[in-house]
Amino acid sequence: MTNTDKHLFYLWRSIEVSREARQSGNTPFGAILVNAEGEIVLEQGNAEITESNCTGHAERTLMEEASKRYSRDELWHFTLYTTAEPCAMCAGAIYWGNVGTVVYGISEKRLAQLTGDDEQNPTLDLPCRIVFAQGRKPIQVIGPFPEVEEAAIAVHEGYWK
Repeated sequence: MTNTDKHLFYLWRSIEVSREARQSGNTPFGAILVNAEGEIVLEQGNAEITESNCTGHAERTLMEEASKRYSRDELWHFTLYTTAEPCAMCAGAIYWGNVGTVVYGISEKRLAQLTGDDEQNPTLDLPCRIVFAQGRKPIQVIGPFPEVEEAAIAVHEGYWK
């Protein structure tokens, strides 16, 4: 299996997690965490976003749980797969959590085209590569993947105003 095939396998799973999040009434995002041996160790869709909890993004919530279960040394060798490029908040959580590699399906710019001016997603035009580049460790970022764009976008169809 090539690296691209491996990445696509996990991205397809993250898209399924985003579909499950939407079916549960949450925003359609999904993230998974894969350990150094290639095992999926955590899956997380977006949690309910409310007035009292605006930080329920899939990646941030996943990182909160990951930091409870795994050491920073372990997490450096893990890969976080996500349907859409992590926002600045989620990139910060990934950075502080010490995950060494991030792979995403669609870019933040593409996501902004989908969500428009919907108040649920006031997207910052701040790619995660820029967030990570301001830090002190070389987090690898891989994406977007045109092979999954159509499927990742399909989960969002009809959701945003």
